[in-house]
Amino acid sequence: MRRLIASTFVTLDGVMEAPDKWQLKNDLFDEAMGPVVNAAYTAADSLLLGRVTYQEFAGFWPNQSDEDPFAKLINDMPKFVVSTTLQRLDWKNSHLIQGNVAGEVTKLKQQAGGDILIPGSAKLVSSLTDDGLIDEYQLFVHPVVVGRGKRLFQDGIDPRLLKLVDTQAFGTGVVVLTYRPKGKAVVD
Repeated sequence: MRRLIASTFVTLDGVMEAPDKWQLKNDLFDEAMGPVVNAAYTAADSLLLGRVTYQEFAGFWPNQSDEDPFAKLINDMPKFVVSTTLQRLDWKNSHLIQGNVAGEVTKLKQQAGGDILIPGSAKLVSSLTDDGLIDEYQLFVHPVVVGRGKRLFQDGIDPRLLKLVDTQAFGTGVVVLTYRPKGKAVVD
């Protein structure tokens, strides 16, 4: 069975929205992080994206040269897009998922192949966390507090326990925390 991996850049206060507004402007992405981010994509053989992340990526990556190995990788790999509003996907190798998202993602996980990577996509990650379908979380925690914005986990999801399986720190203060589900948490 394929693993479903949620990977995202997040601030210390849990905001994952618009990292371009707080990551690069504060010099928090360095050369050492590039291979770690790239490794997550090369370990996967497909992407699972929410509508917003899909539209952001589709507005940028198809316009990049295939001479950039990362652009070629992301443009060529299959992309499964969860949306209730999109009717057409123009980015190469993109497939629309509508209706029973948990059922369709379960079918994807049961197919032969490598990891399925979810970059960003907070609403999708929250929903699939609630459904118990995410196998691993890779959180690139940045040493910045932005005070507002979309948080990775939405209010109302069932509490979960996670097991820390790996950490990696960078000179910028960014720490990659890798967690796997441990079960439901008891919260009073």
